[in-house]
Amino acid sequence: MKKTIVLMLALLLAVGGMAQEKKAKKEKTYNEKGEIIKKGWNFGPLPVVGYDADLGFQYGVTCDIFNFGDGSRYPRYNYKFNVEASRYTKGSGVFRFYSDMPYVVKDTKLFFDVTYFYAKKYEFFGFNGFEASTYDPYAGLEDIKSGYHFINRNQFRFVGSMQRPFFGVPNLNWTAGLAYYNTKVDRINLEGYEDQRTLYEDYVNAGIIREDEAHGGNTTQIRLGMIYDSRDHNSDPTRGIYAEATLVGAPDLIDRKGYGNLSYTFLWRHYIPVYKDKLTFAYRLGAQNRLAGQTPWYMINNLNTMFFQKMYTEGLGGSVTMRGVNRNGVIGEGFAFANLEMRWRIVGFQFINQNWMVALNPFFDAGMVTQKFREEEMQVIAPYPDSGDLGYPLYNVEGKESLHMSAGCGLKLIMNRNLVVSVDLGKALDKRDGEKLKTFIGFNYIF
Repeated sequence: MKKTIVLMLALLLAVGGMAQEKKAKKEKTYNEKGEIIKKGWNFGPLPVVGYDADLGFQYGVTCDIFNFGDGSRYPRYNYKFNVEASRYTKGSGVFRFYSDMPYVVKDTKLFFDVTYFYAKKYEFFGFNGFEASTYDPYAGLEDIKSGYHFINRNQFRFVGSMQRPFFGVPNLNWTAGLAYYNTKVDRINLEGYEDQRTLYEDYVNAGIIREDEAHGGNTTQIRLGMIYDSRDHNSDPTRGIYAEATLVGAPDLIDRKGYGNLSYTFLWRHYIPVYKDKLTFAYRLGAQNRLAGQTPWYMINNLNTMFFQKMYTEGLGGSVTMRGVNRNGVIGEGFAFANLEMRWRIVGFQFINQNWMVALNPFFDAGMVTQKFREEEMQVIAPYPDSGDLGYPLYNVEGKESLHMSAGCGLKLIMNRNLVVSVDLGKALDKRDGEKLKTFIGFNYIF
C-alpha cells in the first residue's frame, strides 16, 4: 500500500514573500475579521517526499503562486498559478502547470491545465462496480505480491476553459472549453510482475476491451455549460451554492475508430453555515452519463468538469470522489455520487505575515454506476492458462450493483483562505471496495 508523506518544511513562503514581510511590518492592514489583507505576490512552496515499495522513493516540489493585486478583493486573488514536478525512483511521476485567472480579462474567468501523468502501477478493477469479478489468482499466495488489478498508464492532458456572465443575471454564467487527452495503456511492467496475468489482459483477450482501443488513444472534447456560483470564496467557502451543468461532445477527429460520443456532467455543491464562519455543512451531488455514441474504455472514468479543484479528475473511488473506496473501483458508462462534510475551522492565527487556519472535516462519501458499460460483453468465462478447466467468470455471478460507501475524517492547514494543505483518512464500508484505511495527502478540499 502506498504511503505518502508531504513534509511541510518549507515555511510555505518563497524569497519574494520573505522580502514582502519586512515591508509589511509597517504597512499591514487588516479586514473586519482581523486578517492581514494580502497584496501583490504570495508564494506557497512545498517539497513532496514519499515511498512506495514497488515504485520507489517519491521526491519533487509543488508551489502555489498567487497575485492579490492591491488587496481590494482579498481573500479572492487576481490570478493563481501552480506548478508540480514529482517522480518515483522506479519511473512514475507527474508534471503539471495550471492557471486560474478570474480577473485578468474583464468579466471573464480563464483556466488552463497542462499535465503529464506517467504511472507504472495504475489501478484497474473492471467495469460496473459490484458486478465486476473480485477474483484475483494471486490472492493469498505466500511470497507473491499481486499485480492482477494494475496496469501501466501514461496520459497527457490539456484543458482550457472560460466563464462569462449570462446576460447580467446575478451569479449565473455561461462556460465554454476545449480539452485534449492522449492516453497510452499497457500491462503492468514493474519488476516482479513479469510473468503474472492481469485483469486488463483477461478483458482484452475476452473482447471486453476491444483491440483497437486496448492501448489507448486520442480524445478531443468540446465543452459548453452553465454555472451558478454564489459562494463567498473559491477555495474555502463558508456559504453559497455552486451548480455546474456541462454538455461534452467528443468527436472522433484524430483516431477515426468510431469512438465519438456526447455526454453530460452535473455537479451541485452547497455550503450551509451552521455556526458563523466556524462550522459549515457542505455537500456535493454529481452525475455523469453518456447520451449518444461510444466511449473508449480508457475514458469512462474521467469526470468532465470545467474547472478543477484537485489534480486528478477521475472516479469513482480514490482521493477526489469516494475516499477509502479503491481508486477506479466503481467505473461505468454513467455514475452518480455524493459527498457530505462537516467543516470545523478550529483555530486561526497569524504567522510569518500569513493568515492561517486549522480545520477538521469528518466526511461520508457514496456513489454507484448508473449506466452499465458493455454489460453483455462481460458475460464471459476467462480460461485458466495452460489448463483444461473452464476458468472463472469476468463478471460477479452473485453481484448486483448498489451503493458504494466510505467514511473518514480530514485535517486541513489553510493559508490566506487559498492554499489548503489536506490530509484525508477514509475507509470503505464494504470489504469489496477495499479493506484498508487509506490516507490521501495533497492540496485543497475535494469540492
